[in-house]
Amino acid sequence: MDLRGAVVLITGASSGIGAASARAFARAGATVALVARDAGRLRALAGELGRSGGAAHAFPADLSAPEAVEAMAAEVRDSLGVPDVIVNNAGAGRWLFVDETTPRDFHAMTAVPYLAAGYVTTAFAADMVERGSGRIVVVNSPVSRAVWPGAFGYAAARWGLRGLVAALRLDLRGTGVGVTEVVPGKVSSEYFANNPGSEERVPGISAVVPTVTPDRVARALVAGVARDRRRVMLPPTLRAVAAQAWLAPRATDLLMSLTGARRP
Repeated sequence: MDLRGAVVLITGASSGIGAASARAFARAGATVALVARDAGRLRALAGELGRSGGAAHAFPADLSAPEAVEAMAAEVRDSLGVPDVIVNNAGAGRWLFVDETTPRDFHAMTAVPYLAAGYVTTAFAADMVERGSGRIVVVNSPVSRAVWPGAFGYAAARWGLRGLVAALRLDLRGTGVGVTEVVPGKVSSEYFANNPGSEERVPGISAVVPTVTPDRVARALVAGVARDRRRVMLPPTLRAVAAQAWLAPRATDLLMSLTGARRP
């Protein structure tokens, strides 16, 4: 896909992978629609990209609410048209054991990213199919390949994203709309600062997978879109972990249990 002049909508664009991806797409010549709850940070990023010669527009929205997503989608269509690329990157959620999790916790952890990705995708899918082109990107987590203890809602939501990706691929086959799943390892972003107590529950075995920066993930994501890649997984050692989980699921479960969080 030629990104020059393309309209790219990015959720979770106020920080981390989302903000880094916005900068990378803008450098590639795309017009970027920035979506997140924090209007101030979105507008600051749009201003930064504009000053550096890019084109970016802020569309603040609560992606956990279907009506807010529909309103955002209408505003994007009116301002920029139907996106050529949608990057479903918004994500949040504390890592809790199932018996620490309340129904309200579970709703919050599945609403964003899982339901948000579904809401944003369905808000534009019919238009993209009618046009016959586009790409939908879903940013996922290694827990969608190998689950670890103490992250019940987080893991369930990311496996939901994996199913969403698989369903999209088959539904969109032959339409001209492609799907790319991006699975980075641990990222040096604000995620753990915003979700206290979660970093301590990262399994010890994860030490074999180097931490990556948001900029590195963004570069890989943009390259994956430009090359119409089916999946982008980084760093390379994460692919070995994913392969082990597929080939030896029981051994992987045991390894995660032995090196993962203990019940408080």
